Amino acid sequence: MRTSTFELVGGRPTLERVHRRFYSLVFAHPWLSQYFRHVTRERLESQQTDFMQAALGGPDRYSGMMPKHAHRHMYITEELFLARHELLRRALFESGVSSEAAARWLRIDAAFGRSLIKRSRGDCVQRYASEPIVDFA
Repeated sequence: MRTSTFELVGGRPTLERVHRRFYSLVFAHPWLSQYFRHVTRERLESQQTDFMQAALGGPDRYSGMMPKHAHRHMYITEELFLARHELLRRALFESGVSSEAAARWLRIDAAFGRSLIKRSRGDCVQRYASEPIVDFA
């Protein structure tokens, strides 16, 4: 029987540790931090932990929108996605996640890029009529 990535990384405590470090890096980043001005870091950490727990093969506690829909109003370029992905790589390393577990996690994370990266601002869709397209690229 194959071990899930969730089990391999050390379960929820490791996800929480990685996401605390990851969002400390994101909120310190001059470009990425702009995308999260109106969301608390605690909410992001909790939501990302719930989402990745299921994505990595653990119990599904996530009740939010799927990434494609949650980010459809954000102009996310490949460069922006790769910058975020590199911060995740750094957070995994700094949190003591094994190379094998980190590689699996990063492959799963990278797969979400296909539904998040947009070729132009025109690929974005407003979630609500009163909400603008988020574009700091």
